Amino acid sequence: QVQLVESGGGLVQAGGSLRLSCTVSGLIFSNNAIGWYRRAPGKQRESVARIFSGGATDYADSVKGRFTISRDNAKNAVYLQMNSLKPDDTAVYYCKSAERWSGREYWGQGTQVTVSS
Repeated sequence: QVQLVESGGGLVQAGGSLRLSCTVSGLIFSNNAIGWYRRAPGKQRESVARIFSGGATDYADSVKGRFTISRDNAKNAVYLQMNSLKPDDTAVYYCKSAERWSGREYWGQGTQVTVSS
C-alpha cells in the first residue's frame, strides 16, 4: 500500500520559515518524481516545486528564491524548505509521487500552512 504523509505545517508570521516533510512508503522511492502542490481557499490547486528522480528541480515563479525542495532517497523523504513566507503562501500543501515510467501518481492527505500578516 502506497502512502505519502506530509508533516511540518503550521502557523507562522510573515517573513518566517517552515520546513515541510513528505515521507513515502510502498513504492520504489528512487524511481519517482515528488512534487509539492498547494490549494489556497477559493483557488485551484497549483504546483509549487518538483524534484525528479535524478535530482533536477523546478519551481513555480511565485516561490523561486524562497523555497527549496530536496530529497533523501535513503529516508524515502522529500522536504520543502520555505523561507520569507507571505500571507499568499497560506494553503493546504500536498505532496504527490509520479512513477518515472508508468506515470502512476499518488497523493498525500495534505498539511495546512497559514501565514499571518
